[in-house]
Amino acid sequence: MIDLYTWGTPNGRKVSIMLEAVKENYQVHSVDITADEQFAPDFLAISPNNKIPAIVDQNPLTGSPIALFESGAILIYLAEKHDMFLPADITKRMDVLQWLMWQMGGFGPFLGQAHHFNRFATQSVPYAKQRYNNEAKRLWGVLNTQLAEHEFVAGEISIADFAIYPWAMRHEWQLIDLTEFPHVLRWTKKLQTIPAVNKGMLVPCD
Repeated sequence: MIDLYTWGTPNGRKVSIMLEAVKENYQVHSVDITADEQFAPDFLAISPNNKIPAIVDQNPLTGSPIALFESGAILIYLAEKHDMFLPADITKRMDVLQWLMWQMGGFGPFLGQAHHFNRFATQSVPYAKQRYNNEAKRLWGVLNTQLAEHEFVAGEISIADFAIYPWAMRHEWQLIDLTEFPHVLRWTKKLQTIPAVNKGMLVPCD
């Protein structure tokens, strides 16, 4: 059993998609970040950065229960535990990991800033909107170019796809028209045919 501490954000949904994909038995604990529940002392003990998602694997392959925070680290852990969605071949493996890091360092943080200034900022900041929306569009172009020659981001479906997809599905928050990125659009439609992806996108339900 894995305890998943999460909320309905792209970062949270990366992990619920992965848990569904590897058919892991897990229990959802909602951490309402709109009510600052991520700052509760019991959650801090699991996630030192006060961010969702986090997991506690009560039955790891060896040793005592393992607590993990940071979505990328959790995806790698689950991939290695189940020997799925992260190739053993070093060249293919590093291709997946570099695209996972691309999401963690760029496609997530910059799109998240676009979300903030487009939807949640209490005052309009034109410079910030221009900066983050322009970078979002550039990153979308990078993804579109990669998918022009690959069915999935790193060739075969992997944790890189699971990391990128939830952020792509908030394209409207980034002022992105999917028709301008036809290869990404094709990829999103492909992922939408996968039951584990659809189920993971609905976590948490409350």
